[in-house]
Amino acid sequence: MTDTSKQATILDKFYHWEATQAQKVFLRQPQGDSWIDYSWAEAGNQARRIAAALHAMNLPPKSNIGIVSKNCAHWIINDMAIMMAGHVSVPFYPTLTHDKLNQVLVHSECKVLFVGKLDEWEDMSKGVPSSVHCISYPQYPNQALLSGMTKWEDLLKNHEPLAQNHQPDLQDLMTIIYTSGTTGMPKGVMFTYERMAVGMNSVSDIFALNDTSNKHFSYLPLCHIAERNIVESAAVYGGACIYFSESLDTFAKNLAEAQPTHFLAVPRIWTKFRLGVLSKMPQAQLDAVLSNPQMAEAVKKQVQTSLGLVHAKVILTGAAPMPSSLIDWFAKLGIIIQEVYGMTENLGACTYMPKDNIKSGVVGQPYPDVEVKIAPQNGEVLMKSPWVMNGYYKHPEQTAETLKDGWLHTGDMGELDSENFLKITGRVKDTFKTSKGEFVVPAPLEYAFATNNHVEQVCILGRGLAQPVALVVLSEIGQAADKENVEAGLQKTMEELNAQAMKHEQIKSIVITKEAWTVENAMMTPTLKVKRNVLEQVYEDKLHVWYENKETIVWE
Repeated sequence: MTDTSKQATILDKFYHWEATQAQKVFLRQPQGDSWIDYSWAEAGNQARRIAAALHAMNLPPKSNIGIVSKNCAHWIINDMAIMMAGHVSVPFYPTLTHDKLNQVLVHSECKVLFVGKLDEWEDMSKGVPSSVHCISYPQYPNQALLSGMTKWEDLLKNHEPLAQNHQPDLQDLMTIIYTSGTTGMPKGVMFTYERMAVGMNSVSDIFALNDTSNKHFSYLPLCHIAERNIVESAAVYGGACIYFSESLDTFAKNLAEAQPTHFLAVPRIWTKFRLGVLSKMPQAQLDAVLSNPQMAEAVKKQVQTSLGLVHAKVILTGAAPMPSSLIDWFAKLGIIIQEVYGMTENLGACTYMPKDNIKSGVVGQPYPDVEVKIAPQNGEVLMKSPWVMNGYYKHPEQTAETLKDGWLHTGDMGELDSENFLKITGRVKDTFKTSKGEFVVPAPLEYAFATNNHVEQVCILGRGLAQPVALVVLSEIGQAADKENVEAGLQKTMEELNAQAMKHEQIKSIVITKEAWTVENAMMTPTLKVKRNVLEQVYEDKLHVWYENKETIVWE
């Protein structure tokens, strides 16, 4: 690689903006009705002091340093500090149980753990080995009390800012990103500075990142590859500003105040946005207004403003497949959503939907420098790019299984059309066999529920059954509706689905579950994907009973 512009690391970019727009606001942290602002100079000053503190600990060079915190201004400053000190940042999900935290801390051999904004620390702290040195962020309001640790504020007071600009080698390990562990032990995905730099520089123009007036909104876990790149890296590369969400309760308010230029949401968030709009204006009324040219534009702008997207020029969805019907619904409101497809192992960058060529039922075309092909034996999507991971930390066998001859085996099944658009047809591991010996790919069947306003979550199961069964969680609209209306709507959805499906894919019945699937009850990943294997275990015994029920709509 001879193009030096493609080798500017995230630290190079940070140093550049710290020097050239020192007083410009970089980070905006909400607190109640106000915002606490951190300029590039202030963020740099704190990062350099924390880096000096890490130097003073005399850790081995390139030590693994952990971060466990919800998204906040200190998270970003912390990440920069770890890099400035010549170490490797290893972020963890802030929702981990003590045993899961112990698992990844022991595996990653972290010497130091920064502990920040958390809902729960007392139990989580039981998973921290005694050999790990803990440092607490300044106390955030309404968050778990952090005590008995070295304090961030004391480190700032006791250390002068690091004067020199540490320049890592491009081949140095920059970060280890643990997967969300949908099945078993999370894997530590390794990236060097070069891979991260090449990836970010390759997508900068596509997503209009080179503009210092850009605003990003951070609320999905920063330890996940999507948020790490689309918010942290994108803002640092472009010299832009990051706004944070204070809590789940203030999310809508914070987003409406931020009005970002760039916004990513997983499909579950888009579903919630849609249901929120419809709770104020039912679909029939919305259709009538949008068909009136004199009212349509004003209503579109009103909806965009209330959601916080009136200034958004790049609106993305990813992490899980997005039903076309949902993308089409938002397009009618002037909200053009571009689907992006990727995984931790390829920096989340495999394909993207061109804004000027939105196509239904596909996840876009490969980025420049990306090759995609379909494995003939099982339909698996294989991809190759200069930013594919360096491997799994301490797992050469798993690395060899996933990376073969330079091709990343994604675990997704797909098809390429004549224009090189990729369609994801399901997960290789999600495919199940019915008792009749027929294979069912659940994801396309689940899309049929996207237009049913009574449904918030859906999962198709059927391993060992003669026909699949759909489990659904009702939305707030569904919970407030009459039982007869809910049943009639679900019956209609099932009939429409079954009319399109192959005989062995047709849904036998729909079961309305009592409990919503959440991160807290371990039925969803931190990136809000349903853990199908967990649901199979939880409902295993009941599935057969429900299947024998004569009713097609069953209430748990």
